[in-house]
Amino acid sequence: MIAVADLTKVFGRTEAVRGVSFHADAGEAIGLLGPNGSGKTTIMRTLAGFFPPTSGRVEVAGIDVERDSLRARAQVGYLPEVSTWYPEMRVREFLDFCADARRLRGARRRARLDAVTAQCGLTEVRARLIGHLSKGYRQRVGIAQALLHEPAVLILDEPTVGLDPRQVVEIRGLVRDLRGRTTVLLSTHILSEVAAVCDRVVILDRGRVVAEDQADALARAGDPPERLLVRVQGPQSAVLALLSGLPEVAAVEPRESRDGTVHVVVTARPGAALGPALAVALVGRGWGVAEMRALTLSLEDLFVRLTGGGSPDA
Repeated sequence: MIAVADLTKVFGRTEAVRGVSFHADAGEAIGLLGPNGSGKTTIMRTLAGFFPPTSGRVEVAGIDVERDSLRARAQVGYLPEVSTWYPEMRVREFLDFCADARRLRGARRRARLDAVTAQCGLTEVRARLIGHLSKGYRQRVGIAQALLHEPAVLILDEPTVGLDPRQVVEIRGLVRDLRGRTTVLLSTHILSEVAAVCDRVVILDRGRVVAEDQADALARAGDPPERLLVRVQGPQSAVLALLSGLPEVAAVEPRESRDGTVHVVVTARPGAALGPALAVALVGRGWGVAEMRALTLSLEDLFVRLTGGGSPDA
């Protein structure tokens, strides 16, 4: 449904996007994750037909965006990061205007206006001026106009920026409901956003793709050798000494404990079966094991590794 192949976009002397390639299947939700300036918005504007690529190929629903821009744009619904709409218009008036722009007529027009109004939770505010709405409701209006013509691809650029926590949850729920019915491409610099609503993640840094996969698969792929968090009922110095001396153990990291047990993160040597070795050694000394669980690399940790320390909230 979306195919981006070796996309490069240059503005003057600035190479905003460099050789980016990724795809999205029908009904899939893809997250573009990266700090500000990583190229997310440039990629989305290219897909939406705002400007052509400097080089490479971009397709939407099998249509080349550069060669057949009008037909490609008819397949796309787009919510830009900064959107004012028309604050002096009422919600239903604005959506009527958008229906005119999309050349919707007759029964289909009425059905689509009613459908997006209900789907985006705008029924109770459809007679209100857009300028009098909260930021969350204005975002809903933006998503409604993007969905009005039943696009094959929905492009959302930072859809929750500037919203309060309750509004963020509402918009995320709306996006989740759209998965499977339309292909969604969502950009954000908020790590929890992609984990909450996206099937796959494309991580960008300085205009390049540095990783692409499902969020949990990326974390597993970037993880160091097996790491276990262990809570032991025993004397701290003796526990640490025992664990450090095991041949299966590469590193031992004590953690602060407030419940009377010893908290420690143990890292395995490559290929070692860490769990059984720890259990045998600790139980053999007569110490109780209150907890033993595997630790995975968080999306935040992965982001820092892949982008060389850049903050996802930069």
